[in-house]
Amino acid sequence: MTTPALLPLSGRRIPTLSPGASSFPHHRATLRLSEKFILLLILSAFITLCFGAFFFLPDNSKHKRFDFGLEDVLIPHIESEKEARHSSRQVIHGVGGHDEHRHREEEESLRDKIRADHERALQEAKEKLRKSKEELKAEIQTEKTKVVEDLKKKDGPKPLPPVPMPKLVGVSDGDPGDSDTKEKRDKIREMMKHAWDSYRQYGWGHNELKPIAKKGHSTNIFGNSQMGATIVDALDTLYIMGLHDEFKDGQEWIEQNLDFSVNAEVSVFEVNIRFIGGLLAAYYLSGQEVFKVKAVQLAEKLLPAFNTPTGIPWAMVNLKSGVGRNWGWASAGSSILAEFGTLHMEFVHLTYLTGNPAYYQKVMHIRKLLAKMDRPNGLYPNYLNPRTGRWGQHHTSVGGLGDSFYEYLLKAWLMSDKTDTEARKTYDDAIEAIERHLIRKSNGGLTFIGEWKNGHLERKMGHLTCFAGGMFALGADGSPDDKAGHYLQLGAEIAHTCHESYDRTVLKLGPEAFKFDSGLEAVAVRQNEKYYILRPEVIETYWYMWRFTHDPKYRQWGWEAVQAIDKYCRVSGGFSGVKDVYSSNPTYDDVQQSFFLAETLKYLYLLFSSDELLPLENWVFNTEAHPLPVLHLGNITLPGSETQR
Repeated sequence: MTTPALLPLSGRRIPTLSPGASSFPHHRATLRLSEKFILLLILSAFITLCFGAFFFLPDNSKHKRFDFGLEDVLIPHIESEKEARHSSRQVIHGVGGHDEHRHREEEESLRDKIRADHERALQEAKEKLRKSKEELKAEIQTEKTKVVEDLKKKDGPKPLPPVPMPKLVGVSDGDPGDSDTKEKRDKIREMMKHAWDSYRQYGWGHNELKPIAKKGHSTNIFGNSQMGATIVDALDTLYIMGLHDEFKDGQEWIEQNLDFSVNAEVSVFEVNIRFIGGLLAAYYLSGQEVFKVKAVQLAEKLLPAFNTPTGIPWAMVNLKSGVGRNWGWASAGSSILAEFGTLHMEFVHLTYLTGNPAYYQKVMHIRKLLAKMDRPNGLYPNYLNPRTGRWGQHHTSVGGLGDSFYEYLLKAWLMSDKTDTEARKTYDDAIEAIERHLIRKSNGGLTFIGEWKNGHLERKMGHLTCFAGGMFALGADGSPDDKAGHYLQLGAEIAHTCHESYDRTVLKLGPEAFKFDSGLEAVAVRQNEKYYILRPEVIETYWYMWRFTHDPKYRQWGWEAVQAIDKYCRVSGGFSGVKDVYSSNPTYDDVQQSFFLAETLKYLYLLFSSDELLPLENWVFNTEAHPLPVLHLGNITLPGSETQR
C-alpha cells in the first residue's frame, strides 16, 4: 500500500499543481497586419473574379475596357443591340436555331450577372476603405467567430440514437417510516448540504475543496484542470436526497462550463468512475439529456488510451492529444488491475446509449485477454504490462490496486440481468482463490483479507479492502454449490472486522490500513497508515449487509460513523480528513474529497432509508457509488445479445 500522497480509492492519488500560461501578440502589429491582409484578400478576389469571367466567355466575344476607378479590367461587351438581334435572327433561321437562341439568352444573363457581381464587389471594396481601424478589427473578429462556429457545427457530435429507457424504480423518497430513523437520515442530508454549500462558496468549479483554507483543490488524477469533479460526483446524491435546487446549480455549471477539450493528462480510471459514472447516473435519475451527451463526449476522449500493443489501456491519457502513459511508480511500466478492470459497467452503458460497439468491444477484449493468461495460484496480480502482455510484480490485493476488478466481475453479471454468465464464472473462480490464499482468521477471531506478495501473505488489511464485505453479500445469491449462506456470513465477518478497526481508535474512525500480528489486531502500526480521508468502504459494507439481513447493528454502526465524522471532520468550510485517528487532538489534511459526497454520504443516507429507494433488483452501483440501471434483455442492443440476434 502506498502513502496517501499516491493512493486514495482503488488508485486515488493526490497532487501536483502546475500553473498555466498564455500569451498574446502585440495589439498594434496585429491590427496593421489585419488591415493589409483583408485589403489584399478583397483585391485578389476581385481580380480573380474578373479574369475568371473572361476565360468562361466564348472566344469570339468582343471586349472593351471599363474603368472602375481602381484599375482597368476586361469585361465582356456586346457591340450593339442591333448586332445582337441580327446575329440571333440568322441563327434562328439556321439549323438548331431555337437552341442557339436560348444559348445566346443564357450568355446575356450570365454577362449581366457578372457585371452586377463586379459592381457589388467594387462597392464593398470602397466601403471597406472608408471604415475605421476599430470597425475593421470588429469585422475580422466576427468573421473568425463565424468560422469557428461553422467548424463546430460541421465537426460537432452526431445526434445519439433513441434507445428505450431501462425500467427506473425508486429514484427518490425512501421514507424509512419511523421518526427516529428519519431524524438520523435528515442529519445526514444536512451534512451533505453543508459539504455542498461550502464547496459552492469556496471551491466552485474546482475539482475539490480545501475546507480549512477555503479555496479550490486539485490532484494529478484530474490533470490539474478545473473540471468540477465534486459537482459531477455529487449530482446523483443531491438528486436522491431531494436537494433539487443544488442539483439544478450543478446541472447549469455542467451545461455552461464542463469542457473536455483541455490540455490535461487525467487518470482513465478515475475519470471513468467519477465523471462518466456520475454523468450517466445523473442522466438516468433525472432524464436530462445534457448528462448523456457530456458522458459520451468524455468517453470519446478516453478511447485513445486503449491504443497499446495489447489493448490494455494506459493509466493516463491527455484529453487533447490522446497520448497515454502509465504511472511512473507502477511495476516496470505496468497498467494496474483495478484501473483497467474497472471500466466494464460504464462502457457497456455507453454502447447501449450510443449504439457504438467500440466501448463494449474494448472491455470484452480485456476480459478475454485475462482469461487466456496463467494466474499464479488462481490469483490475479495487480500489475500487467500493456506492451508485452505479461504480469509485473506478483502482488495480489483485494484492497488498493486490485479491489474493484473483482467488484466489476460480479456487477457485470448483475447489470446484465444475470445473463453474463462468463463474468459470474470468472468472479466465482477469483473469489475461491482469494478465500483459499488471502482470507485468514486472527488469533482474536477476526476474519481479515491479507495481501499476497511474492509467495508470502502479509497480514495487513486496508480500509479500501473493507468494501469486500458488501461484495460477498451482494454476490451470495447465485453462488455455486449452495454457498449463498457461506458468503453472506463471510460478508458479516468482514463487516465486523472493519467495525473493530473503527472502534479501536480514539476518534471512532478507521485508519487507512491495519495489521493482525505482534499482538495487535485491527490497529494501524505505522504513522502513515493512521489517517482517515473520509473514505466510504466500511459504510458501504454496512449498507449492503443491512439490505440483505436487516440486522439493526449495521444502522447502529453507521450512526456511530455519522457522529464521529460530524464531530471530528466537520469544519466551518466543509469536511476534512484527519491525519491520526488515534490522537485526541487530530490535525486536518484540509481536503474534502469528491467521493465523500458521491459515496460516503450517499451510503449513509441509503442506510437510513427504506429498501424502496434504489432497489438492488433494478440498480447496480459503480465503484464510485453511482447507480446505473440493470439492462434487461428487452432493452439490450449490445453486439451479440439475444435481442439483436
